[in-house]
Amino acid sequence: MGVAKVGRFSLLSTNLALLPQPNNNVNSKQQNHVVCCRQQRKPISWSVVCGLMLFGLGLISLLTGHMASDLEWYSQRLVHPTFYSTLDGSYRASIDIWKSQYSKYYYGCSQRGRNFPSAVSERMSNGYLLIATSGGLNQQRTGITDAVVVAHILNATLVVPELDHYSFWKDDSDFKNIFDVDWFISYLAKDVTIVKRVPDKFMRSMEKPPYTMRVPRKSDPEYYLDQVLPILLRRQVVQLTKFDYRLASNLDNELQKLRCRVNYHALRFTEPIQELGQRLVMRMQKMARRFIAVHLRFEPDMLAFSGCYFGGGEKERRELGEIRKRWTTLPDLSPDGERKRGKCPLTPHEVGLMLRALGFTNDTYLYVAKGEIYGGDETMQPLKDLFPNMYTKEMLAEEELVPFLPFSSRLAAIDYIVCDESDVFVTNNNGNMAKIIAGRRRYMGHKRTIRPNAKKLSPLFMGRHEMEWDTFARKVKASQKGFMGEPDEMRPGRGEFHEYPSSCICQKPFVDLELTAKAETRVNGSRRTSS
Repeated sequence: MGVAKVGRFSLLSTNLALLPQPNNNVNSKQQNHVVCCRQQRKPISWSVVCGLMLFGLGLISLLTGHMASDLEWYSQRLVHPTFYSTLDGSYRASIDIWKSQYSKYYYGCSQRGRNFPSAVSERMSNGYLLIATSGGLNQQRTGITDAVVVAHILNATLVVPELDHYSFWKDDSDFKNIFDVDWFISYLAKDVTIVKRVPDKFMRSMEKPPYTMRVPRKSDPEYYLDQVLPILLRRQVVQLTKFDYRLASNLDNELQKLRCRVNYHALRFTEPIQELGQRLVMRMQKMARRFIAVHLRFEPDMLAFSGCYFGGGEKERRELGEIRKRWTTLPDLSPDGERKRGKCPLTPHEVGLMLRALGFTNDTYLYVAKGEIYGGDETMQPLKDLFPNMYTKEMLAEEELVPFLPFSSRLAAIDYIVCDESDVFVTNNNGNMAKIIAGRRRYMGHKRTIRPNAKKLSPLFMGRHEMEWDTFARKVKASQKGFMGEPDEMRPGRGEFHEYPSSCICQKPFVDLELTAKAETRVNGSRRTSS
């Protein structure tokens, strides 16, 4: 039994079918009449018959979870054959679900302060710093960003970082294959001296390979000055390995702004990646005035790492258990405990239900950033039923995508571009891509970014069959307060800096805000007068 046939969702579609249909000419009681009976001369008797049929099917579903998929099929068609395509979003949130009304009052600011030390020349630096990053594209991006900051702290010359070729993703792309290396070097020239390789004279003078060390995770600047700098001064060339999240999240504001200059300005994708990514954005925008990008992150490795259970029975437990063995240091986890703590990613179906509850209508266009979805098409179908206009990079660019297919990091870069340019970005976990893009979207003007509050949503999904749709939608909206990407979610010290770059977000001066408010009042007043 696949993920889409989860027993605990056996009555989900049956209850969703009771969701009221839009009709401005009827009252709420008439909206709840069973549609299959509306053309009969005696609607009451047929309503009773249909209601009894649904009750019977629901009772059977409670007793036999293996019939869930058949019950969903029948319930949707008995009540309304086009249920998913006619739902109109009558339960919109009180906020604008597409854009924050307060985003215009904030902007990204990462300029160098007057007293921030300039980069030392290569000749005058304390030595050459080599960096070996770790993980997938966005995990490596955090390592590259922090590597520049560490080089500045050490007054070192940074050698263009080496990307990870041996992790789970098995991508042999180098830095120059993904990022514009010349732009990277030139943009940061005032902050850090960066070279493409260690000069030959240093390489020849070394009797051994470069001294290699791994620093503890989230080390503060003092650690680098006390433990790394003395070795660098003595050996002149030092390599730091597995460099991901090896620098503390909380630094002084000037170093945080340097992080922002690296992440949001210096790391620019190569021309082939950038061009294809922008073409996909334009194709989405040509089909729809605005669109949502969803990062599902429902791949087998993610599910195995989470330690959660998604209803696929013994087959799922066996398959994900085997994958989980790749990480020998992972502790044994309680699937139910992880779900209660909000650590489990939502299924694609649950993501779709959340979006519909928030008020996005079924004609909304979705771009789905994904890899290999666990359960394949069967897992994706419920999301597609809720949002038929669903696209992926493979659907938008078949032949153009061929040169990128062997390289997972380059494919991830294409998804990154489309997600960044979307009107709304929806994350489904708190992984590296979710954090990096969420932070960038905040920096670039607080574009709407929705992160599921899984801790509160999980019990709602579990008990969905016990409540009406309007109750479910109201509770989803209440649960998502504080998780919609509003500017007031930015608080110093909250979460990782890459997700909440508070030091790089500035508010417009009060005078500007007051003038803007007055101007808007005048415009609105003139519109009312003219009308």
